[in-house]
Amino acid sequence: MPFPLGATWDGLGVNFALFSAHATQVELCLFDEHGRETERIALPEYTDEVWHGYLPDVRPGQLYGYRVHGPYEPEAGHRFNPNKLLLDPYAKQIVGELRWHDALFGYPLGHPDADLGYDRRDSAPYMPKSRVIDPAFTWGNHPWPGVPWQRSVIYEMHVRGYTMRHPQVPERLRGTFAGLMQREVVAYIRSLGVTSVELMPVHAFVDDKHLLEAGLRNYWGYNTIGFFAPHQGYMATLAVSEFKEMVAHLHDAGLEVLLDVVYNHTAEGNHLGPTLSLRGIDNATYYRLADDPRYYVNDTGTGNTLDLSHSRVLQMVMDSLRYWSTEMRVDGFRFDLATILGRESHGFDQGGGFLDACRQDPVLGRAKLIAEPWDIGPGGYQAGRFSPSWAEWNDRFRDTVRAFWRGDQGRLPEFATRMSGSADIFDRRGRRPYASVNFVTAHDGFTLNDLVSYDRRHNEDNGEDNRDGPGNNFSWNHGAEGPTDDPAVRILRAKQMRNLLASLLLAQGTPMLQAGDEFARTQHGNNNAYCQDNETTWLDWQAAAERRELTDFVRRLIRLRRHYPLLRRSRFLHGEPDPDTGIRDIVWYAPDGRECTESHWHDPEARSLAMLLDGRARPSGIPRTSDEDSLLLLVNARHEPMDFALPPPPGAAPWKLLLDTSGKAEACAAGPMRMPARTLMLFKARAKAADEAD
Repeated sequence: MPFPLGATWDGLGVNFALFSAHATQVELCLFDEHGRETERIALPEYTDEVWHGYLPDVRPGQLYGYRVHGPYEPEAGHRFNPNKLLLDPYAKQIVGELRWHDALFGYPLGHPDADLGYDRRDSAPYMPKSRVIDPAFTWGNHPWPGVPWQRSVIYEMHVRGYTMRHPQVPERLRGTFAGLMQREVVAYIRSLGVTSVELMPVHAFVDDKHLLEAGLRNYWGYNTIGFFAPHQGYMATLAVSEFKEMVAHLHDAGLEVLLDVVYNHTAEGNHLGPTLSLRGIDNATYYRLADDPRYYVNDTGTGNTLDLSHSRVLQMVMDSLRYWSTEMRVDGFRFDLATILGRESHGFDQGGGFLDACRQDPVLGRAKLIAEPWDIGPGGYQAGRFSPSWAEWNDRFRDTVRAFWRGDQGRLPEFATRMSGSADIFDRRGRRPYASVNFVTAHDGFTLNDLVSYDRRHNEDNGEDNRDGPGNNFSWNHGAEGPTDDPAVRILRAKQMRNLLASLLLAQGTPMLQAGDEFARTQHGNNNAYCQDNETTWLDWQAAAERRELTDFVRRLIRLRRHYPLLRRSRFLHGEPDPDTGIRDIVWYAPDGRECTESHWHDPEARSLAMLLDGRARPSGIPRTSDEDSLLLLVNARHEPMDFALPPPPGAAPWKLLLDTSGKAEACAAGPMRMPARTLMLFKARAKAADEAD
């Protein structure tokens, strides 16, 4: 049958189906457990541009690959070469290592005509193989967490790096899905109060040749070669069920599982790259080609770009998403370089095929969808322009919060905007504040500790003469570059980390915390550790035990966020008075206790203000309740203490101090107080009942 695509075990045999619009013949190659080719079968049927056949004697565990015949005409966009064994794009499991060899390339390396040459060597001995699986798995009655967006706190983590140094994970399980589902690991994650773990790429990927030659690895995994297969390096066993077991354990603990996915490019690189899968199956269909079809459109910066404007490529991506949502039961996805996924021939389109397909899909309709809203192509920055069903990484939150606490001039107005939900970016088409995924740090860039410990990147170990990685990080070493024994510097750094964490977890929107930041992990100043599969990136759990005070501070922040709905409003805050009561949902105050004026907002030296969230205010159509707490957030990013007059509380009860990043302030009912330098405080006050009759 031509559907479903891939290798499908039905209990009696296996159906094989492969799409290729321009092939002239497709051969299915079977391999034994030692990687020896045992049979080569031409798929007999061709329906709707799908080559297919059924083998009644094949069972789960069978290794296979394809050889696809057709024209080798790079100048016309075709790169068929049946000497190259190809991975099934729909393979549910990929086993074996890619062994870099000249035979992996469709042309002879060093040929005077480069990729226009034709290589006849067999690549099968050097290729991993696709594997037929039995998808059966007993899920039991574990409920899906179903965390509402406005309650979500995301925890970004790396499957391998999270447990490689974990003392309570058996050594043979470290760095695997099985390691991540160990009881002690799950209990720790749950204890933080986060709701959702976001796993960096787990789709099958390969290590670049130049990295291996330099003694490095593709640690982050943004080099996908199989959109349906879990990465073999993260499996303690050869069973796909290991991933499902991990999901079941995390779900049982009430934790959602989100996947960081890479559908914008593959590991085949540019026109000089290897022939591993899509390039040899139907290059002209799967990739966006330049005006000269020998070359690729490179909106990703990786050499190639998948063409999701083609219906079959779109189908592959949608089938992959549905597979991980249904068979693997993940709860959502973060899309790397998501602008590319919305590109049509004329550029980014909010109504593009992929975005429309996601919006109407009954399976993905319940999944969390998060866009990284940029790429390097023309018009690549599209923050705020995705569909209402999407959330987006908000890099402007990251940069603004970093610069504000560093003490940069003129950052106060934008800091206020970011803390109140970034309505200027997202308040359109019925979107909500949780569409803004706020973060201060992520895998790409400095860790929280390094952000306050280094002025400059230190990526020398990457082998690129420290030229790679972002150069402008809005970081500040606070008086010493890197580790120091100076107690004043260490105290200040610790306070700045608390300020950054508090800003993240008390702001409107969806917070994302990078794993390890809760105990101040370091990468020793490396802000582009994509190739460091070693102790640079592996979480140091001994250090975690020594920084419990910071971890407890993070737990406290998350508890505050969970306890006070005002910190996670489902409507944007605009400060407009309610027509019935005159109450405003948000009011900004200057340090003198009066409402901020234009002069305060435009003063480049202004680095302090108060944000009042009035608990009596309710969006239109939502009933008001009595005895609702109001919250007052004070920030002072100045390098010296200052007098701050607290505004009167909305009700009769006085302000009560809930949080103080300096640990030195005293609560007061109203009037002036001395606020320490570089400090954030949170107060609450019980509001007077709105109406006794309500």
